[in-house]
Amino acid sequence: MESVAFIQWCMEHLNYWTITLLMAIESSFIPFPSEVVIPPAAYKAATGGELNTFLIIISGTLGAAIGALINYSLAYFLGRPIIYKFANSRLGHICLIDEQKVQKAENYFDEHGALSTFVGRLIPAIRQLISIPAGLAKMKLSKFLLYTILGAGIWNSILAGIGYYLESVVPENQLLETVTKYSHQIGYCFIAIGIGIVLYLIYKGRK
Repeated sequence: MESVAFIQWCMEHLNYWTITLLMAIESSFIPFPSEVVIPPAAYKAATGGELNTFLIIISGTLGAAIGALINYSLAYFLGRPIIYKFANSRLGHICLIDEQKVQKAENYFDEHGALSTFVGRLIPAIRQLISIPAGLAKMKLSKFLLYTILGAGIWNSILAGIGYYLESVVPENQLLETVTKYSHQIGYCFIAIGIGIVLYLIYKGRK
């Protein structure tokens, strides 16, 4: 019932400013699923409301870039010891962050390089944390923002497409459950695609 109430709140209060704010929170270290922001907004746009699907994607991507930049900046300036200390703290655990998750994101970044900033934005459980290893590695800011915006833009477009389509087939009280199911399946597809891209680049580089 709480999830249904939250979906209802989103449907009633979503505008371009709140979409940007909520997606900035989602993309930072604060746990907040993008599935309860973009799809409900697109769902609302499909009903003929004031929102425009294209502007929803733009607002969501801008918010995602802001949130990712927060993580990147904290990691860039604070460094690995403080980031890991935060991950092991009570506050870090409240934010659903721990040393294992940060290490997983960092290993992913080390294994796949700068491209992981793009691919990682499309993978559940990695998406929110991939900015941290980019900051720790002091990745060039322009490249970081480019990959982040591209990845977030694709992910938000997919979520918006799902939300817009579901308006015609799914009742409002089933929206969250349906979107979560679809987004996870899509995320797994992107994992496979990302691995394929990385393997191709490695093969091309060696050749």
